Order: sequence, then C-alpha cells, then structure tokens
Amino acid sequence: MSGPDVNLILRSTRVVTPEGTRPAAVAVAGGTIDAVLPYDTRVPAGAHLEDFGDDVLLPGLVDTHVHVNDPGRTAWEGFWTATRAAAAGGITTLLDMPLNSLPPTTTVEHLRVKQGVAAPKAHVDTGFWGGAIPSNVKDLRPLYEAGVFGFKCFLSPSGVEEFPELDQEQLARSMAEIAGFGGLLIVHAEDPHHLAEAPQRPGPAYADFLASRPRDAENTAIEGLIAHAKRLNARVHVLHLSSSDALPLIAAAKREGVRVTVESCPHFLTLTAEEVPDGATEFKCCPPIREAANQDALWAGLADGTIDCIVSDHSPCTTDLKTPDFASAWGGISSLQLGLPAIWTEARRRGHSLDDVARWMSAAPAALAGLTRKGAIEAGRDADFAVLAPEATFTVDPAELFHRNQVTAYAGKTLHGVVRSSWLRGVRIAADGELAEPTGRLLERDR
Repeated sequence: MSGPDVNLILRSTRVVTPEGTRPAAVAVAGGTIDAVLPYDTRVPAGAHLEDFGDDVLLPGLVDTHVHVNDPGRTAWEGFWTATRAAAAGGITTLLDMPLNSLPPTTTVEHLRVKQGVAAPKAHVDTGFWGGAIPSNVKDLRPLYEAGVFGFKCFLSPSGVEEFPELDQEQLARSMAEIAGFGGLLIVHAEDPHHLAEAPQRPGPAYADFLASRPRDAENTAIEGLIAHAKRLNARVHVLHLSSSDALPLIAAAKREGVRVTVESCPHFLTLTAEEVPDGATEFKCCPPIREAANQDALWAGLADGTIDCIVSDHSPCTTDLKTPDFASAWGGISSLQLGLPAIWTEARRRGHSLDDVARWMSAAPAALAGLTRKGAIEAGRDADFAVLAPEATFTVDPAELFHRNQVTAYAGKTLHGVVRSSWLRGVRIAADGELAEPTGRLLERDR
C-alpha cells in the first residue's frame, strides 16, 4: 500500500520494472517513487492520476557520455539546448564530459565554473566527469572530493589542444592515483601508434576515413588498459566501443575479475559503414562507424553482457565544421534526442525487448556512475520516467531537434518509438515536443 504523502499516480498497462514489464500503478511522493502497485490500485484522496493507457512507462534514461561544450564553445552546444534535447528524448539524467568546453574540467576551479553556467539552464539532472591529463595528477583527488563522478582520459589526441592525451607512463600514474581513492577512470581507447601508421588519405570517401582508424588501434589500447587495471586493481571503463574484435579480450578480463566495464553507442549499433555516402561527414566519429558484420557482433556482446551499457557520446559542432572532407571535418555524432528510438528500432528488429533497452540505457549507466537514485522504477528511486509509444513511428527532421546545431546522421530515417513525455522527480518536463522551464539539479557523486 502506498504511503500517506502520495500526490501522484502514474498508470500504464506496460510499466518496465527490474522484475519485468507489467501493468502497474506507480505511486509518487515528494518526487520519489513510493511504491509500484497493482494496476487497479485505488487512487488516494488528493492524488493526481496520469493514465498512459498502453504507452510504456520506462525509467528515465541516464546518459553518462555527453559533450555539452559549455562554457567556451557554446556555439557548438550548451546546457540549455543539450538538456532540452535530452528531456525531449526521454533522458532525465546526463553526465557532462570534461572536454570541448573552455575551461575543461581538470581542476576544482574549472568544475565550479561549469557548475555555475549549468545551474540555471539544466532541464534534466546534470553531473560532471573530471578530466585526467598529463599535468593534473595533483588535481584528481580534489576533483573527486568536489563531487565529479570519475575521470576521462584519451590515449590518442583528443582534437583539442587544452585536453592532451596520456602516454602509457602517464596513464599508469593517473590510474594508480585514481585507484588509490577508489575512483573510476573512463578511457577513449585508441592507440596512437596504430593511428600514426594507418593510411591517411584526405577526401570525401568514407572508406578512406575508416582505413585511417583501424580496429587494431582500439584492440591494442584496450589490451594495454586491461593490463594496467589488472596490475593496479583499478576500476576502468572503455568508452564508445566500436571494434567488436576487442570483445573476447574484454570478456576474458571480466571472467578473471578485472574491474572493467564497457559502453557502446547508438551510432555503432544502428548505422553501418556501408550506408555512409561520400562527403557525409555527419557520420564521422572517432572511433568510426564500422561494417554491418562488426555491428552484429556488437549486438551479440550486448546480449551476452560483455557490453554493459549504451550511451550517446553526443559530440556536436557548428555546421561549418562538418566539411565534406572526412580528414578535416570535426568528428562527432549528434544524437541526444534520438538515442532511444534509434536503439529501440534496431533492438526490436533483433528480438530484444524494452526491458533490455531500459537495462542498457538506464539501469547500467546509473550503476556505472553510482547514481543510486536513478535507473529503475522501484521504491526509493527518483520519480524519473520516459513515456514511450513503441509501435508509433516518425521520420527524423533535423529542424525539429532541440540540440543547438541541427546536424544529425539520422536525418530522414524512419524510427520506431515516439517519446510522449518525460518526468523528473514526478514533474512533467517534456510533452509532445513542448518543454517546461528548467528544473534539473546539479548532481555530485554520492560520498
């Protein structure tokens, strides 16, 4: 039975809970899920009922890989636009990456600057990763104590000079420091030597760009990362896995007890190299979108648990930076608003359920970041929800997207799954393309 303070009941014939999808009524009190009750539970006196019929009530998505680029490169994106896109796409919590903003989140002072910019603009709950660069080992513990959720590093050039990569010695030093206080290191794993040796042919041909970012660059970097993590008993996370060749290595490390987790992204799981037209640099990202057979293997890795979660790696830029030359164009896919329908479209085709999608896009990212109040429809969690019409379809029109620059690799695609509304702590923040005023909170790691 629900408690006396219940002020809202959300009801659907399909509620996705950790125990499976079933008809249920979700009781909310003070922004927290009070209880998950039988569908026909009587609505308490004074409580408001929202009945979604057969639309699916999902836990709000948690996206732990978003480049908001604010402040400093706000022409590329910003907290106002990014969090509106997130809310419209069913994402109720995001974590901001430490780079492409100026300043990058590499000191406590820089973190405070970002928090000050984000606070009045956040439509969804927003947290921050710190950055690990060669010069800031001394800043890692203070950043952790200031509430960042962990630390991102690159093993190859990041694309921006203020966020340099770590060599193997620097990686080991930073990893040891972070392991010493129980933190998490998240890693862009591409080996710079393999990248330097790969053929570099500028121009509009996607095949040439793909050859410049070979699978071996990922595989070698991940192998080295696992070796360091095993030696230091460190907790590490592989960002945006693209190469399916690395899956056996990762699976073996997990069996051995190495503390490694892995994410992939909607673009790797729904788009293929074979479909990228020449000059279509809206498809450019690093590591790259690979072949259909590679994608099949990534889905198998999701199914067997080798890949833990799916997050966007939303990495936007201004339209002019997407030149037709794959070598010089900015690399990044804009997908915050489209990740849920893109993944659901492919997942349903492959026989997966919305229970799987909720696990990959909500529960697992929340667990990765230690967001214990997020990621599931169960008592004691924040009342964060996405309402999805899974059988409905729409065709992606970039002009209808809320992120700042309407460039997307999904333009013109017809997708299954229309996000009807999003709810943050029991308050509707988006409905049918209309956004409420920002009520997102700034999150810090549980301490």
